[in-house]
Amino acid sequence: MMTWYQKFKESVFFRKLFFLAFVTSLILFRTLLNRQLWMNPLSDVMGGWGIWETVNGERKLTTECIENVIMMVPFSAVVLWTFGEKIGNSLKKILCYSGKIAYIFSVSIELLQLLLRLGTFQVSDIVYNTFGGMLGGLMYCAVMKARKHL
Repeated sequence: MMTWYQKFKESVFFRKLFFLAFVTSLILFRTLLNRQLWMNPLSDVMGGWGIWETVNGERKLTTECIENVIMMVPFSAVVLWTFGEKIGNSLKKILCYSGKIAYIFSVSIELLQLLLRLGTFQVSDIVYNTFGGMLGGLMYCAVMKARKHL
């Protein structure tokens, strides 16, 4: 415990890595660990594209697509913040890396949901998560540019 405390005090990279692990565990808790088993995880592969869904003939507001975007914004921003020196400062590179990172992480989550039967596999989740990751990369870039000017 004291070793971790000393590392936490001394190393900025260790603090960043710890925060990344915390954000990742929050996402995994929301997407995998806090789910009930589904009999058919492929029942709605192409669903979840809008904020309105029809259930038993009734239109209901669903925020699942918005949640998927918001969930990946801090994740990709923290990944870029942690490993930013290796990526560089170019907006194009940052958006490319943040999109790739969010896409790979999202596909991994969806495949685990499929294999473990925890939730449904949906293409819309992958698209929204990737968009959220790119939005997080854009926010990271904006904060780093503003920080550089101050």
